[in-house]
Amino acid sequence: MVVYNLGSINSDYFYHLPNLPLAGETLVAHEYRRGMGGKGANMSVAASRGAARVMHIGSVGQDGLWAKNRLLEYGVDTRHIASGSITGHAIIMIDPSGENSIVIHPGANREITKDQIGSALSEASSGDILLMQNETNQQIYTAKTAKELGLKVIYAAAPFEAKSVADILPYMDMLVLNEIEAKQLETSSGQDLQSLGPNHIFVTLGSRGCKHFDKLQDKTLHFDAIPVKAVDTTGAGDTFTGYLAAGLDRGLGVEQSIMLATRAAALMVMRHGTSDVIPDLKDIEDKFGPQPI
Repeated sequence: MVVYNLGSINSDYFYHLPNLPLAGETLVAHEYRRGMGGKGANMSVAASRGAARVMHIGSVGQDGLWAKNRLLEYGVDTRHIASGSITGHAIIMIDPSGENSIVIHPGANREITKDQIGSALSEASSGDILLMQNETNQQIYTAKTAKELGLKVIYAAAPFEAKSVADILPYMDMLVLNEIEAKQLETSSGQDLQSLGPNHIFVTLGSRGCKHFDKLQDKTLHFDAIPVKAVDTTGAGDTFTGYLAAGLDRGLGVEQSIMLATRAAALMVMRHGTSDVIPDLKDIEDKFGPQPI
C-alpha cells in the first residue's frame, strides 16, 4: 500500500521569544533557525518514519529545492513535487513553555495542477490512502478522484476553514482535527461531530490525549496522552496524523494506530523543530518500549 499526500512544503523560520507577542509589541528573538516544514511535509516525513511508503504531491520554488531533496533523504517519493514560483514559508514564534504562534505564506503550495495530481494518482490502487491538509489547492478534485479510485481519504482540517471542510466532507473516510477546530466545525455546521459524515473522527486534545469517534461501531473512546515535558509543540499534530496514516497503511487497527501516533507525538514535543526532528519507530521504542498489542 501507498500513502499519497497532497501536502504543503514550507521553509520554516523559527524565532524563540521571551513570550508570544501582543498586539503592537516588538520583541527580540534570542534564537533563530531555519528548517523544513509545512503540514504536508511534516506528515509525509512522519508517515515515512512510521514505515509507510509515501508519495508526496506538492510544489516548491527554486529556492525550495533543498526541501525536496531533504524529503527524498527521509524516504519520501518526490517524483510528483513540481516546480512553482516561491516556496511556501512559515514564521514560527515560540515561547519558553513551547507554545507557538505561526504565520504562513502559501507560495507554490497553491500552484498544484490537476494534471500533476492525475499523474500521481494514476499509480494508485484501491485500498491506498490519500492524506490531505488545508494548505494546498486542488483539494476537492483530489479527494473526489481518490474516492472514485477506491482510496481511503484522511483529511486534517488545519488551518481550519469551514468551507474547505464542508467541501471535502462527502469524500472523507477519516477526519483529524484539534479541540479548537472541532468546536469551530460544530459551530459552522450546526451539528455535533458524531452527526457528520466521516466514519472516523479523531480530536487531538494536547496534553489530555485524543478522542476517537467511531461511527461504524457507534462508540467514542478516549486515549490518554503520555506525560512528558514539552519544549516545542510545533508539528506534534502533524506527527500524530502522519503516524496514524502509517499505522493504518501497515495494517494496524485504528486503536493501535492511535496509540502509535500518540507515542510519536509525545516524543515530538520533547524536541525543537519540525520535519527534521520527527522521530522514527526506533526512537519511539527506545524511549517508551515496545508498543502494547
